[in-house]
Amino acid sequence: MRIRPLVVDALIAVALTTVAVLLGQESVRQGWPRLDAAGYALVVLANAPAVLRGRAPVAVLLFIHAVWIGYVLAGYWPVLNTFAPMLAVYTVASVRPTRVSLPCAALMGAVWIFAGVVAGGAGMVSVVAQAIGFPLVIWRFGHAARHTAELARQLKLEQDERARREVAEERGRIARELHDVVAHHMSVISVQAGLATFVFGSDPATARAALGTISGTSGEALEELRRMLRVLRAEDGERDGDAGPEAPMPGLARLEEMVERVRAGGVPVALHVTGTPRPVAPGVELCAYRVVQEALTNVMKHARGAGATVELAYRARHIEVSVVDDGKGVIQDRVRTGGGHGLIGMRERAKLYGGTISIGPLSEGGFAVRLTLPTSAQAAAQGDDGAE
Repeated sequence: MRIRPLVVDALIAVALTTVAVLLGQESVRQGWPRLDAAGYALVVLANAPAVLRGRAPVAVLLFIHAVWIGYVLAGYWPVLNTFAPMLAVYTVASVRPTRVSLPCAALMGAVWIFAGVVAGGAGMVSVVAQAIGFPLVIWRFGHAARHTAELARQLKLEQDERARREVAEERGRIARELHDVVAHHMSVISVQAGLATFVFGSDPATARAALGTISGTSGEALEELRRMLRVLRAEDGERDGDAGPEAPMPGLARLEEMVERVRAGGVPVALHVTGTPRPVAPGVELCAYRVVQEALTNVMKHARGAGATVELAYRARHIEVSVVDDGKGVIQDRVRTGGGHGLIGMRERAKLYGGTISIGPLSEGGFAVRLTLPTSAQAAAQGDDGAE
């Protein structure tokens, strides 16, 4: 349970007043007049305002010092009311800039010296030393507290900003995954649906094959979407006892399935693998898979009728993936200058895994996407690559 600051300040004010009243019983022993009703009233007036120090620190400090001056002029023992001014100086130093707090500390020192002069001037060297030392030490503690609070606020702002960036990056990652999954599979479904509609009456076998491809493609899309949702739930700390084991992320081993699916959509695609296949980090595999997926989706959407070649090469310390179309199809409104969400997503994926990617038209015609990704040291040590 968190105690409100006003309650804490009220307890502090009560404590200060109690200590001052109890210490007032020693006035006679110290050679000062006994506290009477007026003296006790001044003690209460000097200490009770501490309850408002958090709301109006400077005003409270000035009021306390004014009462302290009146108390000293009345001839009472000055030491009784030194605690409240000290607390007031610390409070101002902890919440106000130096240009405000330092003069307040100087005011306390001045009143301290004034009290020494009124008391008869005995031991002024000690009084002056105290008037300089106590306010400076208290001010320094308050200033350090203010600096610490500012650092804590700055740290909180930086943490909030970092959290916002992480949320934005996570949203971008989810958007890229959704784009890659939905765009590719919907492109295949769209092409196959158009084919089935066109040959529905004249070629039932081809129509049935197209519908079968639509069924398989939509099922795979749903599988990937479910996998993404399971990953998101796991990241949020949720657990579903009835959920089955999480499906593996798409990887290089499933490139052949992707090529077959695109080929069934009417795009002639060839897949060539060179080098010795070996284990690769899952993130690297997913990155390469998504880039190939996006590149083939663009061929289906923007270069209908063109042939494409997918090449995967395992090197000693990296893998190379390329998707090249011959440009012989009907070129639609294709973005060949590197714009578009999908192409941006390719570059972001490559950058995330420390790879390089080139995207652009070929001088002899067609369009090429070439990706190079470094593999982990562990994966490289496990493989025996002779294709370098």
